[in-house]
Amino acid sequence: MKTPEITFFIPEAKVQMFLDYASNPVHAGFPSPADDFLDNKLDLNRALVKNPSSTFYARVSGESMVDDGVDDGDILIVDKSVSFYEGCLAVCVIDSEFTLKRVKIEKDGISLIPANKNFKAIKIKEGNDFRIWGVVRYIIKKV
Repeated sequence: MKTPEITFFIPEAKVQMFLDYASNPVHAGFPSPADDFLDNKLDLNRALVKNPSSTFYARVSGESMVDDGVDDGDILIVDKSVSFYEGCLAVCVIDSEFTLKRVKIEKDGISLIPANKNFKAIKIKEGNDFRIWGVVRYIIKKV
């Protein structure tokens, strides 16, 4: 299985993208007649990008995180200013290659955990050139 390849995009912070936004929640049961009235606008950059100067979009290529709901072609919103933490979904750089994994903090170091039984965990070794490049804040999916 191939390790995910990640393609990066920089969000255009000066561009506002307003979409119609239904103020009522979307129910998974019977529809409400009030749902026909769209009275708000939603700016996706403002809603999803908290730190524009340190946020990037990245497109996922690969299957190592499918059991966490991250599929090939998904778009990640990655914030480089957020400190990594146990269990976070992070874009990491290992020996000049990007990968997307869950971070596991152990007594003797860090492991990167895939969410697909066909992939093995990556134990970071002393000789590795390793950085956690950014923490995933949102995932945009096509359904």
